[in-house]
Amino acid sequence: MNVERDFTIVKYKALLQSLQQAGYIFVPFGEVCHWRHEHPQEALPWNKYIMLRHDVDLRAANSLTTAEVEHGLGIRASYYFRVIPESNRPDIIRAIAAMGHEIGYHYEDMALAQGDTQQALAHFEQWLTYFRRFYPVKTICMHGAPTSRYDGRDLWKTADYHQYGILGEPYFDIDFREVFYLTDTGRRWDGFRVSVRDKVSEQDRWCREGKVFHTTDDIIARLPGMNLPAVMITTHPQRWTDHRGLWVRELMTQTCKNLIKRILLWAEG
Repeated sequence: MNVERDFTIVKYKALLQSLQQAGYIFVPFGEVCHWRHEHPQEALPWNKYIMLRHDVDLRAANSLTTAEVEHGLGIRASYYFRVIPESNRPDIIRAIAAMGHEIGYHYEDMALAQGDTQQALAHFEQWLTYFRRFYPVKTICMHGAPTSRYDGRDLWKTADYHQYGILGEPYFDIDFREVFYLTDTGRRWDGFRVSVRDKVSEQDRWCREGKVFHTTDDIIARLPGMNLPAVMITTHPQRWTDHRGLWVRELMTQTCKNLIKRILLWAEG
């Protein structure tokens, strides 16, 4: 039996098209934050919308492919880049920004500074300035860094990112009681079960309500009928490829990572 593979570009395009057909419009996270900042007392102008977020952890070239697919469908998304060379590709950042997508900083300064808050803040300032060479960055998003004992969000216990002209950080500035969250963490859509940090407080409630998806086909078949007014979808473009060899390598790599995450969660719990 020929089973169609998940996490391919073909499947990704089918997902986006199904959501468009269901009446969703795609709005970059930064645009939502800007509206709330400028109109704090008013309702959002979008009745049924999706914030499409991409965490560019590795293989930045894959992000260029997803950005091109989205551009062809008239979709604008948000792309968050790390400082490491596998993510920080200036040519690709420029190309994605030129298509009208939002660029943000995928920060992990606490992990890189080994928990030294002052050093981490200096590092954040340096790299925020760097990424603003390519785009007027107004939103940031933490990188989970599951193997590090330092949570990047702890930086904001002693500092305020708003002082740097940042309007939003998803884990702080989205009310997940009102916004449904989907992430392909763990190379599955129910990867919150093995996620160290990419999880939100409402997940247990959604599970009780049956709002859980395992495959992309599950989302295509069920999400449009759920009539959810606001959704954030997070992908890691390194997972999405039509190249069979890279697809298999990502599958094997992520299977090992999920095992490590389970061990880490077991050790913490």
